[in-house]
Formats: sequence, C-alpha cells, structure tokens
Amino acid sequence: MDKLFGKYPLDKLEIKDLSLAQTICLKQVEVPHSFGRHKKRALGKIQVNVVERLANKLMRGGTGEKTSGKVIRSNGRMQGKKLRALKFVEKAFIIVEKETKENPVQVLLRALENSAPREDVTRVSHGGVSYQIAVDVSATRRLDMALRNISLAALMGTFGKPKSLDRALADEIISTAKGDVQTSYAIKKRDETERMARSAR
Repeated sequence: MDKLFGKYPLDKLEIKDLSLAQTICLKQVEVPHSFGRHKKRALGKIQVNVVERLANKLMRGGTGEKTSGKVIRSNGRMQGKKLRALKFVEKAFIIVEKETKENPVQVLLRALENSAPREDVTRVSHGGVSYQIAVDVSATRRLDMALRNISLAALMGTFGKPKSLDRALADEIISTAKGDVQTSYAIKKRDETERMARSAR
C-alpha cells in the first residue's frame, strides 16, 4: 500500500463533517501529483487528493493587492513549480507530526473542518437595486475556501519575514486544527464570512 510521501497512511483517517467527507479525496498515493488530468471533467477536482489540492493553492502568484491589509506578491517563485510546493508541504507535515505526535493529514483534515464556512453572502439585483443576501455554501466551495485561507495564511506568514514557508504552513495547520481564534487566520476569515452572512439575512 502506498503511503503519502512514503510515511503517512491514508486509510484510517476520520472526517467528522459529513458534508466535507463527500468532497475530500484521500486516494492512496505516494506523490500527490495528478498532472492536471482532472481539469477537463466537471467536478474533477473532487477526485484529486486533498494534499495535492493544498499544494495547488500554494502555487498562487500573489494578488499584488492588499489582502487583509497586507500586500502578497510571490514574483513567480511558486507559480507552476508543483514539486517545489509539494516539498514545502512535506516539510510542513514533518513539523506538524513532530509537534502534535499525530498523522499530519489527520491534523490537516481537522483544520479544514474548523475553517470551512457554512454561510456566505452573494449579490443579487432586483429592479435596479443591488443588495446582498445570505446563502448556504456548497461542500465543494467550503473545502475550496478552507484550503485557500490556510495557504494564504502561510504565504502571508512568510512574506517579508524570516519565517520559512513550511514553518508558516505548519503553524497555520496546527493552530487551525486546535480552533485557536487568536492565531489562526483561516478561522478569523471563517468567522468574518459567517458574520457578514448573519447581518445580510
């Protein structure tokens, strides 16, 4: 049986959030790299290992705009460099395993459950007037938002600082898995999204 990165088994992991369980793929692979085979199929990303999806989110080029008051720009250091992103994820998992004494993929799953928002807002126009209404978030979008916020937190944690990307990613995964509102950017974003939805009801 293939273990992730040759170290971490994926067969006995637990997902408590049933809506996320149907969209999280834990396919047994040693190197989570599908070479984009899923991109032309509708909802093909559901068949992509969740660790590979995390690496894909790390390969963003930076917005070049302010994100939560900070400018993030990677200047092409990560775009298209999948193996480099996977190496950062592997190093982050080593740190997570050392600090939590658990399978790091299980810690990641707990972090995704904690940071996936259940409500969001959407803009509708009626009679020339635009306003926002609260909507439930689909399971696939919940997972996408959680992965995006965790990877964005890691990029912001290392941008212009001496902290390495693997260390920043490990810290974010651990704090989000613990549900730490003070240090977890992903949980703050979840709370902000749900607060906006509550006010738009």
